[in-house]
Amino acid sequence: MLRHWCTLPSQRRFPADSLARIAGAIAAGERRHRGEVCFAIESALGARQVLGGVDARRRADEAFGCLRVWDTAANNGVLVYVLLADHAIEIVADRGLDGRVDAAQWRAICALMEERFRAGEHERAAIAGIEAVSDLLAEHFPQDGTQPDEDELPNRPRLL
Repeated sequence: MLRHWCTLPSQRRFPADSLARIAGAIAAGERRHRGEVCFAIESALGARQVLGGVDARRRADEAFGCLRVWDTAANNGVLVYVLLADHAIEIVADRGLDGRVDAAQWRAICALMEERFRAGEHERAAIAGIEAVSDLLAEHFPQDGTQPDEDELPNRPRLL
């Protein structure tokens, strides 16, 4: 509980210029694939959530729905969720990626990001994670120019 009360706001670790560069990384990745990437940062959970046993995974699942990451034509949206208070990173992928990308691959991306976060490289951690997610999406949903691709989700990071 104390971690959630004492965590600095997301904007301290991710100022506006950093958020713009993260949005740029999402846009660059989406030029290589037909998937949709959403990056969400939450400083801390509320007291009611913490006392109710909400953990980072459950909150990421909730955010996946609230941010409508599931609502893409090819069911290939991916949420990268960061909960700063718990130093937790979760990736939630839509059903179009079931059987294509396994849990170990998503976990490896989280581990890569966690390593950079521990080093204090918040922006670099976010961009590295987005690039790794984009690599997987480009492998399974390549942008080949034969199908129109609409940008279905905003590229700007979401501060929850």
